[in-house]
Amino acid sequence: MEGNATVIDGVRAPLNYILPGEGTPFTYTSEPPPGMPARSGELDPHAVAISNGRGLETTLDGEGFELRRVGTEVPDFYDPEAVKRVYYPEIERLLKAATGAAEIVIFDHTVRNTAPEQQSGRRVRGPAARVHNDYTEDSAPQRVRDLLPPEAAEARLARRFAEINVWRPIKGPVKRTPLAVCDARSLDPADLVRTELRYPDRTGEIYTVAWNPRHRWVYFPDMTADEVLLIKCFDSARDGRARLSVHTAFDDPSTPAGAPPRESIEVRAFAFF
Repeated sequence: MEGNATVIDGVRAPLNYILPGEGTPFTYTSEPPPGMPARSGELDPHAVAISNGRGLETTLDGEGFELRRVGTEVPDFYDPEAVKRVYYPEIERLLKAATGAAEIVIFDHTVRNTAPEQQSGRRVRGPAARVHNDYTEDSAPQRVRDLLPPEAAEARLARRFAEINVWRPIKGPVKRTPLAVCDARSLDPADLVRTELRYPDRTGEIYTVAWNPRHRWVYFPDMTADEVLLIKCFDSARDGRARLSVHTAFDDPSTPAGAPPRESIEVRAFAFF
């Protein structure tokens, strides 16, 4: 992508970074304890150029993300059992082909809808509008240990493994609140801010991200329901390939009036090599 870094077709939009401060930022995933805020950490919005990624050749090991066209037989993405029964095997086949991994373990998915009435009525989430990455150097292996029996987890952690998110529109083309991804090669480890995700039964950890003018952002406008965006959120390999790419939803200034809500699904999976 470096040879195509200047892309005329794109947008400029604000992205929500975090302002580094004292202590570890946190977010409660449910109602916080009495007297505690739902989250900490001051937002630090910056308007950035977000290039049109269509026509660019990006890869998981290069930029940390790639667009693929692949259909689905899922009858209803709002039916969690249908997603597990039909979609999980589809994504397992896709990720094996995309990565060459020996084993794919899909462990959860999230359905999102920008319409507030859908968020309450169908128990789906709104977009994640902070620059972030889903796993850290510590939380990725810990998640493997959470999911697998001890002996199986340690055997897999002894080899290369990666965590990959697969993002798909449920309906398209996406005109509202698309997803932006950052070229892994433009990230500095110092940009990554460890942030706690406080669940009712455990504490996870993600990276939120501090502003850096060197970040190169890309999005894929008008994504359709037969397209998926693969995003690498962690890779244990330290051989020069991309280890992660941060991402965020954003408000596209070119969104037409009356554009329908964005509906999407993201699947999280471990690839074991």
